[in-house]
Amino acid sequence: MGKLEGKIAVITGATSGLALATARLFVAEGAYVFITGRRQKELDEAVKSIGGNVTGVQGDAGNLADLDRLFATVEAAKGHIDILYASAGVGEFNVPLGAVTEAGFDKTFNVNVRGTLFTVQKALPLLRDGGCIIMTGSIAGVKGFPGFGVYNASKAAIRSFARTWTVDLKARKIRVNVLSPGPIDTGAFVGVADEVKQQFVSLIPMGRIGQPEEIATVALFLASDDSSFVTGIELFVDGGTAQI
Repeated sequence: MGKLEGKIAVITGATSGLALATARLFVAEGAYVFITGRRQKELDEAVKSIGGNVTGVQGDAGNLADLDRLFATVEAAKGHIDILYASAGVGEFNVPLGAVTEAGFDKTFNVNVRGTLFTVQKALPLLRDGGCIIMTGSIAGVKGFPGFGVYNASKAAIRSFARTWTVDLKARKIRVNVLSPGPIDTGAFVGVADEVKQQFVSLIPMGRIGQPEEIATVALFLASDDSSFVTGIELFVDGGTAQI
């Protein structure tokens, strides 16, 4: 029997990378998973790659009407949620303070902060007591990477949400945790010069970039009974990057 046998999970922004790897692992461990993505083509491909026990719901985490449609779909099909993984996120990188634009700020905070808040809020009526919420943070939330100011701040907000919501939801025994990756070998590195990629590697004590599956196994830990006494934390999966 899998660690998530019979559980219902929702994972936002799961058409690629670490969230898609997590959806695959959750299904393999017995869960039924709803995934979201902004683009229908990529969403359909993700659903096909997972193979079964999955439903794709097209939508943008920053669009509240899309969130309403997502949770209406979940309620009609399964009636409840056991695991919510708010993973959708965007960011503009290498943007120094003087180059930050209103549009860039609004886009990042709309998805990463506003989108995460309302994803969790709108899921609460369906989330079973004793369930769990996982949110995707980043080592950027605790590091001072130059040119990442807006993105860094958006991820710091996620950490703050987890602290408050752990207390807000304690009566329902809902655990709230943040999973914060370091550099992971995903689409974010497509087109990035090898020189830049190696600069990232030089910051990682383990000497390599992480793999999406290494995030998925930690998400499984946070979603399962293995972490039954773990709440309110930020768990870094970063090869030691944020720890030194």
